[in-house]
Amino acid sequence: MSRRQAREVALQALFQLDMNPLDEGMDVAQARQNAIDAAVFAKDEDVKLGSKDMDFLKGLVNGTLDNQESIDEMITNSSKEWKLQRMAGVDRNITRMAVYELKFCEEKLTPNIVINEAVELAKKFGSDESSRFVNGILGAIARV
Repeated sequence: MSRRQAREVALQALFQLDMNPLDEGMDVAQARQNAIDAAVFAKDEDVKLGSKDMDFLKGLVNGTLDNQESIDEMITNSSKEWKLQRMAGVDRNITRMAVYELKFCEEKLTPNIVINEAVELAKKFGSDESSRFVNGILGAIARV
């Protein structure tokens, strides 16, 4: 599995967790793992994840969720016209994951790579306007 595929699976897990908030008392770690497992299975039953790919995938999901409050604040400050909860769920989660990679991830990629990967995800999973929307927000955050 490539990193792009790992990002696709991570996006699906993040979207699932965003759309289905945890009930009080639920085990957060188990819910995250269940979402990752469901997304991997939904991607392709024959996908063989190497340990590096699975570590990257889990790092994206857990890192994004662990830093979500700060990430959401950055997105809110960069998208004056759109409230976070009014954003399309796909766009919101693509942007969150990319902000995690830009600002919090231990492995530093150049901003252009992170933004390009997010734009490609937006083209594949979002609406006709998603790629421009995600690109604009991430460009503003990368400049800060």
